[in-house]
Formats: sequence, structure tokens, C-alpha cells
Amino acid sequence: MIPSLPRDASTGAAPALTGVLHKPGGAGPFPAIVTLHGCAGLFSADGKMAARDAQWAEFLLKHGFVVLMMDSFGPRGVTNVCAQTAPVVDPQRDRQYDAYAALAYLRTLPFVRGDRVGIMGWSQGGATVLYVIDSQAAARPAALPGGDFRAAVAFYPGWCNGKSHRSGWSSAIPLLALLGASDNWTPAAPCRYFLEQAARGGAEVEVVVYPGAYHDFDWPDMPLRAVTSVSIGRGGNPMVGTNPAASEDAHRRVLDYFERRLTTPTQ
Repeated sequence: MIPSLPRDASTGAAPALTGVLHKPGGAGPFPAIVTLHGCAGLFSADGKMAARDAQWAEFLLKHGFVVLMMDSFGPRGVTNVCAQTAPVVDPQRDRQYDAYAALAYLRTLPFVRGDRVGIMGWSQGGATVLYVIDSQAAARPAALPGGDFRAAVAFYPGWCNGKSHRSGWSSAIPLLALLGASDNWTPAAPCRYFLEQAARGGAEVEVVVYPGAYHDFDWPDMPLRAVTSVSIGRGGNPMVGTNPAASEDAHRRVLDYFERRLTTPTQ
């Protein structure tokens, strides 16, 4: 169990949290990455782990990172919020606190480099990343021995537009955002504009938009399909599916990004 962070009286107490921890062989200490699942959860109703999240954890573990896969839904009795316009587990109200609880927990582990922790999320988890790295994040503890997250990656994040964040949103934490040009669930255009505005304001943001890629483009072996349980504008359905070229490039970019920021010796 991962202790939750104390909350404001107005938001109420959070449940004890759970996650799946992967550790490389050896004593370490190793850099670490917190991962944040999408709106369908880390586990499906039958208990099977999301294939995308599992594949990424294996990939990062192979390259020498501790990976803590946070489960924001299970402890709250939720499995899937994709069809909810106002999700019962919210990236701003709830999940950003989960991320900082994960950071605090990792720093209790002797095999983790507590000053070298990154964060990565997909879709609703990507939205959580944006709230976590906000320079005025509500969940950020006043004291952070070892410092804050050192790097962040957001795949096709939800809530990625100027209307969903405070005016002048910025971050001191470097961000890599990976978007699909054909994504009709979390569209690339408003997200790219929002993040490029932040970059012009001084945030260290890199945005990559993959031509022809839809939502979940890095999900392994998923044929392109409509998510009929979810409605978007004008009664349409979001399209999801693997784009092998985008997925391959994303794996290369993410690894390079985290290696440069989490494993390179401090100058």
C-alpha cells in the first residue's frame, strides 16, 4: 500500500493507494518513473492489466528504470471512466495527489535514486501529468526533499487546452508531449497550441505530432476501431488504434528523453 497525501478539508481524504512496482536486477540505486493509466484504468474488469501500460513498463525496466504503475481506480472502486463527461476520479482533483504520493513512496525505497524520478501518463493520465507539473500545482507538497519530478511525458493528454488550465500555465519540469494528428478524442491542434504558448512563456516543452496517428497509437497490436461506448462531438465516436511507425518513434524518443534527464550525471 502507498500512503495517500494529506488533503485540504474541502477535498476530503484519499484512499490508501496501490500500484505495481518493477525493479531492475541489482542493488541500484536506479532512476525511477511513475506511470499514470488512462480512463479505462490500469486493470480491466476481468483483472487483466492494460497491454500498453504493461509493455511500456517492461520496456523501461529493461533499460534500467524502476517503474511504479499507479492504480488510481481500484482503491476507489472504479474500473472505467471513459464515458463520463465529469469523471468520478478526476485528474485535477484526485490523480495529481496520487502522483505526488507515488513520488514520496519511491523516495522511501533504498534502490531508487530519489532525486531522479520522472512521470509519464496516457490520455487521462496524460492530463494528470499536466496538472502535476503546473508550477502552481495544488498537490505539490511545500517541502520536497530530493526535489520535484525531473522530467515528464504525456501521451495524447486530455484536458490539454487553455480552457482547462489557469491563464499563464507554465512548468519548471521539462515536458515531452506525443500527439496523434488524426486523434479525434484528444485532438492535437488545441493541445499543441496550448503547449506552444507555454513554451513561448519559458516552459521547456517539446511537442511531437505523428501524421495519421489516432488515440492509443502506442497500444500494441490494436486494429483501428471506434469506441462505441463513448460519444464525442456531434454524436461521433473516438477512434483508437496502433500506428506502428509512431509507436516505434515514441519508444525511441521517450527512452532518450528519460535517459538524458534521469541518468546523465548532474553537471
